[in-house]
Amino acid sequence: MTSYDIVYALPMLTVKSEKGTGIVTCVPSDSPDDYAALRDLKNKKPLREKFGITDEMVLPFEPLPVIDIPGYGSMAAPDACEKANVQSQNDTEALAAIKEQLYLKGFYEGVLLVGEFAGKKIQAVKKEIQKRMVERGDACIYNEPERQVISRSGDECVVALCDQWYLNYGDEAWKVETRKAVDRLNTYNDSVKHNLSATVEWLREHACCRSFGLGTRLPWDPQYLIESLSDSTIYMAYYTVAHLLQGGGVDGRVPGPLHIKPEDMQPRVWDYIFYGNVHYAELNTSVEKWKLDKLRHEFVYWYPVDLRASGKDLIQNHLAYFLFNHVAIWPDDTSKWPKSIWANGHLMLNNEKVTFFCDALLLFMGCRCQSRLATF
Repeated sequence: MTSYDIVYALPMLTVKSEKGTGIVTCVPSDSPDDYAALRDLKNKKPLREKFGITDEMVLPFEPLPVIDIPGYGSMAAPDACEKANVQSQNDTEALAAIKEQLYLKGFYEGVLLVGEFAGKKIQAVKKEIQKRMVERGDACIYNEPERQVISRSGDECVVALCDQWYLNYGDEAWKVETRKAVDRLNTYNDSVKHNLSATVEWLREHACCRSFGLGTRLPWDPQYLIESLSDSTIYMAYYTVAHLLQGGGVDGRVPGPLHIKPEDMQPRVWDYIFYGNVHYAELNTSVEKWKLDKLRHEFVYWYPVDLRASGKDLIQNHLAYFLFNHVAIWPDDTSKWPKSIWANGHLMLNNEKVTFFCDALLLFMGCRCQSRLATF
């Protein structure tokens, strides 16, 4: 994994010793944090003495070229740190900014310079490299929370691997089609499309069920409930026929204008409505054909989704799943894929972001908001 015969574990101020082993791979050619930490150790003898680091453990070592990033070359981190005038690893804000920039560009455009995958883009070989390292026993896969989670009892939480069903958003064939959906999508803002594209690339397995709460029973394993983000991706298709199926009640108990019972809406009936590729005689249903044709007509008339408006914080989950699942449900009918997504920002109230969890819920319908109080 390195051309050096000997490598040392050196101190880095941002590494958390309680996370994992407390040791991370150092790539100072491409990681601004790593380069700044190495430079601090090389330039500051008192810092070396503080941690008991001898000169031969640091001074002979220089960054090695690993990735070529267009616009930065093979020494992206040193170049970016110099341009951003980073003085030390304590310049956390500047380092965070250039790190995000380099990592994103490096992933999508960076080309490996070493190893068996030399000449190939990082994006294309990252998963294969991971797979081979695990197979050789050089690495193992583990899970951790995105950030520190503390229980009500004050204990730090860890990830427990339990029996779980996943939606495999990492399936490459699925990604190929979803990329097409993103390409044809109108997002009204380039950053939204860019973020959606990035999300499609990094999404992998998503746990799609839970054992308690509200939700639909998982058909093949009814002990579990489908969690909300997995069960809210094509519900707008139901909107097209809801007025004919429900007579005012949210639970379906009140019959709609067509007087169809909930238990009559079997999977093959939905296929008749959403696909139109099922003959009525094959349905074995008591629902009259003209009623199902009416439902089919409403769906075809209103679909696809012309505009999906949502918050920008949902790009990396709900909105991405929204695209993936439309592609999965209508793989051969791109006319049913969403046409556009508008991802709005956050409403600010007294300089704080308004969320569903605000202490006070303000209804803006019919009221005036003074510009000094509420702003976008």
